[in-house]
Amino acid sequence: MEQMEDRPAGTGRRRGATLTLSLSMLLASLGTSIANIALPRLAEDFSAPFARVQGVVVAYLAALTVCVVLAGRLGDLYGLKRMQLSGLALFAAASLLSALAPDLTLLMAARAAQGAGAAFLMTISMALMRETAGEAQIGRAMGLLGTVSALGTALGPSLGGALIPLAGWRGIFWVQVPLALAALALAFATLPADGARGARRGANLLAVLERRLLPNLLVNIVVAAVMMTTLVVGPFYLGLALGLTPAWVGLVMSVGPVISILGGVPSGRLVDGWGAARVLSLGLALLAAGAFLLAVLPGFAGVAGYVAAIAVLTPGYQLFQAANNTAALADVAKDRRGLASGLLGLSRNIGLIAGASLMGAVFAAGVGTQDFAHAEAAAITAGMRATFLLAAAMTAAAMALVFAGRFERAPGKA
Repeated sequence: MEQMEDRPAGTGRRRGATLTLSLSMLLASLGTSIANIALPRLAEDFSAPFARVQGVVVAYLAALTVCVVLAGRLGDLYGLKRMQLSGLALFAAASLLSALAPDLTLLMAARAAQGAGAAFLMTISMALMRETAGEAQIGRAMGLLGTVSALGTALGPSLGGALIPLAGWRGIFWVQVPLALAALALAFATLPADGARGARRGANLLAVLERRLLPNLLVNIVVAAVMMTTLVVGPFYLGLALGLTPAWVGLVMSVGPVISILGGVPSGRLVDGWGAARVLSLGLALLAAGAFLLAVLPGFAGVAGYVAAIAVLTPGYQLFQAANNTAALADVAKDRRGLASGLLGLSRNIGLIAGASLMGAVFAAGVGTQDFAHAEAAAITAGMRATFLLAAAMTAAAMALVFAGRFERAPGKA
């Protein structure tokens, strides 16, 4: 019976479901990045300090982090399609309320609701993609979600920058309403109907941590922290140590997202062809090498060295994401996939927070001061070197964890 329920949908229906899930993931990642560029306008329109308007971004991320596991568990209990529709409806309503918000407090509340909706979109989309993809194309499907996520994150600032002069800050929320409604209509039409779900409502979370999942979650935290470190430390190094203008900093920082967009689907194909274990190891090796190169190359070759290191690091990340998500969901029972996807999302968000806070503190310690604007270029370079040497060591430790897990498994189960 389990095998019959796992049988993939027909090709046409599968393509429709893939489009729906891709649009859902795009919306969630777009919501993560599109509001950042509106913060100066919000501070001006509401006469609020920058620290207060930051709540518009923080509220979304906090709700997203808190709700990912809950979203996955609800999907397991009440049906993945039902929860995907609920998430899209919540996201659409919250986008509308954000666009209409009369004050900053209500805007932050609406953004928190939007983040909760995004938690459903990110988590349930991954579980549904695993359920609808053919067994031979799971890696490709996960790679596609990685590509769409990177596209949404990269598109957010540019789309927001184009909309704000035309429609003000409210325009960045208005544009999300029809997109969410379109995704909602597609979800009704294309997603497979929910079958009978497991009745184990009191299942212990630890029951989901099968022999492969826990190492995947721990490594996911490390990798997300390393990638967030590039976003936190990179602008300071490029602007203050290398003296680039903001426009050039933005251009150089866009190299990583562009590589991510281009590399997602090929990474998934490689997973399908080589197997998740090999590609996971390759991805972590490239991540460790890229982090090490970020510590040493820019000091010798400046911007060219920075870009070269990013060109090694980012493909490693895409390979890792496609392989890790595929491996983590491979052995999870059908009625636990939502929860497993939620745990993957939670571990990623924990890593992002750690990268922004803990690795940011390492960078500050390496620079020797919190006043980066008045620090010498050599001090900024020293902070960058120390931070990414630590990142390389963390990634090497993650590789050791993965290899230890593979060694402990029986040969027939590798």
